[in-house]
Amino acid sequence: MTKVATRTVEYPADNLTMVGHLALPAGAERRPAVLIGPEGMGLSDVERRRAEALAELGYVALAFDLHGGRYLADPEEMLARCMPLLADPDRMRGIGHAALDVLRGEPRADPGRTAAIGYGTGGAVALELGRDGVDLRAIGTVNGLVTGRPGEAARIRCPVWAGVGSEDPIMPPAQREAFTAEMQAAGVDWSLTVYGGALHAFHHPPVDHAAPPGVGHHPRHAQRAWRDIVALLAECLPVTD
Repeated sequence: MTKVATRTVEYPADNLTMVGHLALPAGAERRPAVLIGPEGMGLSDVERRRAEALAELGYVALAFDLHGGRYLADPEEMLARCMPLLADPDRMRGIGHAALDVLRGEPRADPGRTAAIGYGTGGAVALELGRDGVDLRAIGTVNGLVTGRPGEAARIRCPVWAGVGSEDPIMPPAQREAFTAEMQAAGVDWSLTVYGGALHAFHHPPVDHAAPPGVGHHPRHAQRAWRDIVALLAECLPVTD
């Protein structure tokens, strides 16, 4: 593992001042870069640690913000903000582009070698960047199998990997089928991993506040999903590229 440096970055998006977490690997040379989107509750130490884990692997990583520096622990407040956001691709793209500009503007980041991964709402943002034609090497999403506007998936220019729990009531089989049909019709290089017995947000450690129904941690599948994301990056965005 390499020594990691971190810092907080503030930037405007969605009429808010976002507060992201940037993690840098040791050294001075440019490195491939990864954008990391959080679940609907917002940026937390979970995503910050994932950014640092990717920096240990040699990536410049930015865990981006959704709510202007706030973490929405109240499920009702979270849904009140996220549901309109998920219904508005242009807002999601605005949030994603603002964060991507910060990441690509980092001197250590190679702007021509970037990927976007995310969880839940953050995963939907990553997908919308792809549907907007952004030059990415890979897109990975867990619990964020949100379909886009008709025809726009054809703009995706990189492999897409998606993970979901088999028992996720928020992303049920019908939603999975709609997502995979969209990807297939658009000619995207896509893959889907269904983790048996897992609920929504199965990758996220237990929280000390109320959670929406259908949410639950699955430790083994959480580890597997992380390994799958790391494997996606190793294939599509190798540090030694």
